[in-house]
Amino acid sequence: MGGVNSNLPGRLGNPEATLDTDPRADPRIVAAMALAGELAPGVDPVGANSTYEECLDYCLAFEEAAALAHPLMLAATPELGVRRSTEVITGVDGNDINLFIHQPANRDASLPCILHTHGGGMVLMTAADPGFVRWRDWLANMGMVVIGVEFRNGGGKLGNHPFPAGLNDCARAAQWVFENKGRLGISSIVISGESGGGNLSIATTLKANKEGWVNQIDGVYAMCPYISGAYSNPPAHLLSLAENDQYMLDGSMMGAFVKVYDPHEEHGTNPLAWPLQAEVGDLRGLPPHVISVNELDPLRDEGLAYYRKLLAAGVSAIGRTVHGTPHAGDIGMPDVVPEVYSESARSVYGFASSL
Repeated sequence: MGGVNSNLPGRLGNPEATLDTDPRADPRIVAAMALAGELAPGVDPVGANSTYEECLDYCLAFEEAAALAHPLMLAATPELGVRRSTEVITGVDGNDINLFIHQPANRDASLPCILHTHGGGMVLMTAADPGFVRWRDWLANMGMVVIGVEFRNGGGKLGNHPFPAGLNDCARAAQWVFENKGRLGISSIVISGESGGGNLSIATTLKANKEGWVNQIDGVYAMCPYISGAYSNPPAHLLSLAENDQYMLDGSMMGAFVKVYDPHEEHGTNPLAWPLQAEVGDLRGLPPHVISVNELDPLRDEGLAYYRKLLAAGVSAIGRTVHGTPHAGDIGMPDVVPEVYSESARSVYGFASSL
């Protein structure tokens, strides 16, 4: 085991470092996480060496444990001037896709639209979970139409549907929104998601570019995107995978999620599964992007690496780092760091309104 080197950040400098001992961490987040405890209490972890069946069992158990906090989350959700409705569309496999539509209760003009693809590593959690509902409400209350996609997951209660099922659902949702722009009263379409949803927002746009309908997407706002697939044996240039390992996310655990998304390990170099695998040429012609990352996230550097590829391809792109926060910490803790939450929402709104 290596020694301590105070000149290097996180676990690069001290292999025993944790989020709560890292001086860069926002102390409010550290205190809240200490109070909340584990994300899924009582659920035994899995890793890259776990079987596919063990990983699937974990996804279900994680969702059940996480759902215990949903009543408290719902109770903390503020009442906003937002109207909600649901549309059900048909996917390419004949499956139903629920689209949760949030918009200002009183509106008299066309508004920008956020097509939201939720987090969960493409293998668990749902668009109906209260944290995602609150985020969509918050954005809608600012003056947008926000549409959450209930895509098929690799695991969990919306599984088991490996790649490319969830991607196909997101692509179908994007095309449906474009086809219904007039009826929905929207002026532009931005695909946005966090973590696994960041993957799907980027991958949907790459798919659209490959298939010739990318003009239907006006922008991408990807937050803490989970896009390398390289978690079991992280490459040296993605330093944050070592620097921030076990800061909320664990590399071995993420390797298990890769197995759920791609059970036969057939798509490790496919950019539609793992967008960081895209070549610069694959990115030419894409719409404007914002890539937002968290300073203390293991995934930080893969998001920044994709941002640099966008620039090399001549794509209009903005890179944004939210300091002091772990993975999705800026949008996952609205009552702990409210000004950080609001600032990230303002960034999404400002980008969508500029297009």
